[in-house]
Amino acid sequence: MTDIAPSRRLSPRARVTLGFFARYATIIGLAAMILAFSLLSPRAFPTLSNFTNVLNQASLAMIIAAGLTIAVIVGELDLSIGFAASLHGILVTGLIVGNGLPIPLAVAIVLAAGALIGLVNGLIVTKVRVNSVIATLGVGTILTGLAFAYSAGVPIVAGVPEAFLQLSLGRWLFGIPNNILIMAVVLGGLWVLVERTSLGQEIQAVGGNPAAARLAGIAVDRIKILGFVVSGVCAALTGILLASRLGSGTASAADSYLLTAFAAVFLGSATLRDGEFHVLGTLIGALIIAFGFNGLNIFGAPTFSQYVLQGAILIVAVGLSSLGRSLSES
Repeated sequence: MTDIAPSRRLSPRARVTLGFFARYATIIGLAAMILAFSLLSPRAFPTLSNFTNVLNQASLAMIIAAGLTIAVIVGELDLSIGFAASLHGILVTGLIVGNGLPIPLAVAIVLAAGALIGLVNGLIVTKVRVNSVIATLGVGTILTGLAFAYSAGVPIVAGVPEAFLQLSLGRWLFGIPNNILIMAVVLGGLWVLVERTSLGQEIQAVGGNPAAARLAGIAVDRIKILGFVVSGVCAALTGILLASRLGSGTASAADSYLLTAFAAVFLGSATLRDGEFHVLGTLIGALIIAFGFNGLNIFGAPTFSQYVLQGAILIVAVGLSSLGRSLSES
């Protein structure tokens, strides 16, 4: 007996309904969450200061998730980003405190290191032909070892200059936290790159069908490497800003961003498009996670509930993404 795909057994009206749900469920869920928390806590939740705080706290996760989005769009996964961000936070504080480098030079070196790590990931995947999950997980493990070796397992705290702290904690324009401004520039730039440039069209083509892209004359390996480089630079920027926010460089400080980034990216793929990864969707996915955590904190939910929520969001996100993709192919 021949199996028939579930989407093909559905009536046209049911497929339209499911298609609408797959595309807009995340946005409806975000709006419903904000409304519910606002009604339950009208004095604490629906305020400008709280919304600004949510964006500020989520800005670093959005930056690292946006970089991951580019790698995922080209059809690869980067599991090294959290470990890389932790290393970069230690490296930038070490260069400033231990080596006495000017802050701009230290930041530039660390961003270059992020690009280098991305390049290494890309070369391993495209030239050595190692699966991206294995390659980036292996590189991430190496980076963890380097982070502990560089810091001897001790946070770099003493001597961090105030100017470096202000990089993340300052408000240099219109009273808006710097992290929000930097996040807006990064996400806006990546959205323009993917959606409004010829290079972005190549990026999407490689992710959609690498074989067809290669026949069309696109340098597939080069595009995949570029995806890893962008992911690496965003991880480096996240590590720098996190170290500035914490006032220290700490091994494993950014490791948890890995799960958050993947949850945001996959949740975003179920937003507005049929299972396609895109920067705007990642932003919406990150906002859902951020407002969910914020609401739990306001109502005094135990810490373990945040991990439960994040894991559940990731499962739902992948399910919605798969549903949207199957409907688009039916």
